[in-house]
Amino acid sequence: MEAGLSIRQVEIFLDAIVAMGEPVETHFLWRPQLRDPNDEMVLEAAVNGRADALVTFNVRDYGTAATRFGAEILLPSEAIARLER
Repeated sequence: MEAGLSIRQVEIFLDAIVAMGEPVETHFLWRPQLRDPNDEMVLEAAVNGRADALVTFNVRDYGTAATRFGAEILLPSEAIARLER
């Protein structure tokens, strides 16, 4: 694999990520906010889950929508850099 991990290592990593997740109930629908309708449910989950940041390779499509709700938009490399500090 490109990351140098075996399929089993990737499965372990993904299982750990899923185990840390918390279900988010949608109390408010904020649509439409984004230029790509396929990203709307991600923004809704972040807003309803009171996320501090939304991590995506798709920064352009989110524009300033997330910041209006108090969440930063970060590239994965930026999020990893913050975690390493």
